[in-house]
Amino acid sequence: MKCPYCGSLSDKVIDSRESQEGEVIRRRRECADCTRRFTTYERLEQLPYMVIKKDGRREPFDRNKVLSGLLKACEKRPVSPNKLEELTNEVERFVQESKERERPTTKIGELLMRKLKTLDKVAFVRFASVYKDFKDVSEFMNELKSLTQATARKSGTR
Repeated sequence: MKCPYCGSLSDKVIDSRESQEGEVIRRRRECADCTRRFTTYERLEQLPYMVIKKDGRREPFDRNKVLSGLLKACEKRPVSPNKLEELTNEVERFVQESKERERPTTKIGELLMRKLKTLDKVAFVRFASVYKDFKDVSEFMNELKSLTQATARKSGTR
């Protein structure tokens, strides 16, 4: 393994530990030349989980894209980063639970919109405006009207 400090290819493993799930092995190494220590992780190479885009294309699932979209939707909103991380983890589990190792982005978007609708209405509208790709203002206004009517029914006001 190449030392990240001096570039030497000579090192020794001083400790190895398996993760609780047994999917990753953590190795603590020491460079034979500069004697600095570094950590490497060894995991089984697997086929990536895939998402099916609206146009039929398939691409690897990227949790960072999900988190980035949530961060944009929740910008300047009272939503904790921990909650966004939980939502991202939930989406990742949803994709990983698929027997076919893939999920349509429409199902992922619907899951996120359901969660955001209960978490923060403004974040929901922001996310929906990008996800649903409204063609004009009237489509957007219809979604807002539907949201405000649902909120009014829950609170008992009209």
